[in-house]
Amino acid sequence: MPLFLQTMKRISLLLITVLCICNFYSTAQNTRINDYNSIGWYAATGTFFIQKKWSAHLEYQWRREDFLSKWQQSLLRTGINYHVNSNLTVRAGYAWAETYNYGDYPLNAFGKTFTEHRLYQAATLTQRNGSVDLTHRFLLEQRWLPRYATAASVKPEEWLYLNRARYMLRLQHALKGKTLEDKEPYIAAYDEIFIGFGKNVNENIFDQNRIGLLLGYRFSSSFRLEGGFINQILQLGREVNGRNVFQRNNGLILSGIINVNQFK
Repeated sequence: MPLFLQTMKRISLLLITVLCICNFYSTAQNTRINDYNSIGWYAATGTFFIQKKWSAHLEYQWRREDFLSKWQQSLLRTGINYHVNSNLTVRAGYAWAETYNYGDYPLNAFGKTFTEHRLYQAATLTQRNGSVDLTHRFLLEQRWLPRYATAASVKPEEWLYLNRARYMLRLQHALKGKTLEDKEPYIAAYDEIFIGFGKNVNENIFDQNRIGLLLGYRFSSSFRLEGGFINQILQLGREVNGRNVFQRNNGLILSGIINVNQFK
């Protein structure tokens, strides 16, 4: 296990370095188009234990533009968790996403709403550093996105296969005492980078980055509620007039987290 932790720390350091480089290039060149949007992301996430080591994951995210008024994306994620120990959980699952036409430069070149299918594998490592709880999440996604021939096309001409790697670092600190107990508030911050790879990656080697600042409350070991600010920088997978397009989305995030474990 110590060797595993050392390996995870080295990977984390490498990905953080890549993040800094990508963020530098995402802002350093004035030939790029910036598309600014206000967003609101509202989510419910549940972990339901089937056995002591196994649990089911169910998650829905209701993502809106202009904070609430318009659709940005609908995301449903399911999966099966294996809890290796109290600090390490691995998961495999499926995600379905419906992405809508939003912003001045929509993700789909024709401005069409499109469906995306994903398979994914994840490893989540938790550790404590003094009074701070750290979470490292490593995630691989295999994505299938539709490609349309014309704006009038009803069905996709083909499905484009893409690979994406994600790394998230989250820090959490209890506001009462050194550990988080029931009926206590906490603060949290996270940063997640998305990197595309493979033969169809095109413009999206740097896919996106998300930063969140959160205030949460633990009602019990079974339910937490947290909300705050999110910043998303997302690069389109296509160019517009020979220029890369970056969405710079800022807004609100609100999440309910349920954990049902009768095998404690």
